[in-house]
Amino acid sequence: GEGLTYGEIQDKYGPEGITDFKGLGTDDTAVKHQLLSAIFKSEGYPNVDAFAQSFIDYREQNYRLWFISVKNAFHKFSEGLSLPAYAGWGNMQSSSTAMAISPMGIINAGNPRQASLETQEIASLIHNGPTGFCRDAACVIAAAVAAAFKPSITMEEIIGTSYKYLAPLSSKLLLELISNALALAEREGTYEKFRQSYYESSLRPVLCDSRETLPATLAILYLSNGSPRKAITYAANFGRDADTIGAMVGGIVGALHGVSGLPQEWVEKASNVSTSETDYSKPQYGTGDKPLDLSGFNYVDIAKQLQGVIQRRQEDLGEVSEMLTKMNQ
Repeated sequence: GEGLTYGEIQDKYGPEGITDFKGLGTDDTAVKHQLLSAIFKSEGYPNVDAFAQSFIDYREQNYRLWFISVKNAFHKFSEGLSLPAYAGWGNMQSSSTAMAISPMGIINAGNPRQASLETQEIASLIHNGPTGFCRDAACVIAAAVAAAFKPSITMEEIIGTSYKYLAPLSSKLLLELISNALALAEREGTYEKFRQSYYESSLRPVLCDSRETLPATLAILYLSNGSPRKAITYAANFGRDADTIGAMVGGIVGALHGVSGLPQEWVEKASNVSTSETDYSKPQYGTGDKPLDLSGFNYVDIAKQLQGVIQRRQEDLGEVSEMLTKMNQ
């Protein structure tokens, strides 16, 4: 439903809206794979320079997929106009990092504070300064994914933890918008009523603005109570920047439930996507007839690599813990 209103989605797909998916690769898919590359090449400790290098490494393959704010940052640092740490300053608002940030939550599984802190640096590549709220949105999603790995955690606890580590003054605007969206979801009680009210009160001129997508994402998670099918279907039928909202929602419910908690038919379809089925959204981005090639990515292998990263980071923390224990003896 990207780029459509929810009314247009219903007109196109019927009263129930979108209930299935084609397995399309989007810009969040491309940037997420770049972030994974940065994580693996930096032995599990990526920084803003490592993330920037991934854009240089993947320029030929992914440049056509990057949104305006990403291209702005890329040209600043790749042409020597800015260091990567400052390339995000003044770029237009978008959710370009938030939609792809789930790997930062995964490598910080169970440690949402650290996920938020590390993401603060990573996301500054694309957004900083006046649009720093987009960077903060990425911190929220990373923290939510990390928190979702905790045993027996509830969706309300995940939501509350997600924005807990934002700076209360510097992130005041985004925190207020999150609070307003969650209050609206609680007051309206149903997804359909919330969606209508949110359209009436909270849309932004740029549909991918994190001030619109991030609060909507958390509200959808609240209304779905963490049900993967409900959450992802709600996201698809929300319209506007639906693929971004779906990516953010999907990363969180995926971490919460694991693959066994997802609809089996969805898992099979996503696992068997062929290159011919990953054609990027041509009409919207004018990418010609070249598909987004996902054939080189084996998600089982990626999961194993991430598991190895988590283990190495755990060992590093163990060494620090052991040292502090000895110091206190």
